[in-house]
Amino acid sequence: MMDFIINCILWICALYGLMELIKNVIYIHSCNNIKTDGINIIIAVKNQENKIEGFLRSLNFRMLYGKENCVENIIVLDLNSSDKTKHIVETLSTDCSSIKMINWNEFVELFSPK
Repeated sequence: MMDFIINCILWICALYGLMELIKNVIYIHSCNNIKTDGINIIIAVKNQENKIEGFLRSLNFRMLYGKENCVENIIVLDLNSSDKTKHIVETLSTDCSSIKMINWNEFVELFSPK
């Protein structure tokens, strides 16, 4: 009787693993057929010199090596920061081409209805 129970548990685990494998193969195949221009992330910041570099670096790392492969650009909108936030983001944007820095006036011009 114990052999029957162990065999049933093993078969259930094997079937579950097979279903997960099939599900993942179908998911990966369907994701490769999706055509997209990508997603642009807009981050509005003001006086965030202590947090902005770590946040942007972790987001950029996840874009390069993680699951956020559909994100095309990170647009940082500076809301007239009085600290070094703007300088930090501009330095990061020279290192990473996906990070772009704009101010409020540029943002209004980009997204105003024409």
